[in-house]
Amino acid sequence: MAHDGVVPRPISYGPDVPDDSDLRLCGDQAGKRALELGISDACNAVALAEHGAKAIAIDPDPQRIAQERRAAEAADVRVEYHNADLADLGFATSASIDLVLAAGTLVDVDDLPRVLRQVHRVLKPECPIVVTNPHPVTTMLDGAEVVIRRRYGTPPGRSISDLFTALHRTNFRIDNIQELFPINQLTPMVPAVLVIRARKLGV
Repeated sequence: MAHDGVVPRPISYGPDVPDDSDLRLCGDQAGKRALELGISDACNAVALAEHGAKAIAIDPDPQRIAQERRAAEAADVRVEYHNADLADLGFATSASIDLVLAAGTLVDVDDLPRVLRQVHRVLKPECPIVVTNPHPVTTMLDGAEVVIRRRYGTPPGRSISDLFTALHRTNFRIDNIQELFPINQLTPMVPAVLVIRARKLGV
């Protein structure tokens, strides 16, 4: 946990969009086991540890692990790291995790249902996974220009219905959807980030 007098960094859902200090989707993590599923640029496992969680992070890229490990050392918090595919959650026993956070890290996953089945196994009943993706409308556009360059739902984004269906079929119940607009644009035209929170059903 962060030292006395040090304000923990916020849990990030992406650059230049509201974070969890505004949205409060992750809940109180003090003493809970929280897994960062793929290491984001914001190093969310470090933020989770600063908020008092028993933080774990998994990523297939050893360089991203090394980057976040340095951030954890600088923040003087402990994070447990695993260099593995995002579906390789064998290090966690069934129903042992209180929160899974995947901030922009599932975009390139080919077999999303396989990853979600493993997440379902390790989460405790009714505990959440919070997933962020580039908003599928934003990924259609060419930078700041409102010019359609890609078909809705094609990489690097997934459609909202694709994410909903993948979560529903792996026995999750979606209870919160947020479409986050950029903070520092005077008149943002489209949301930049899609955030979905879903809770594990069953045991």
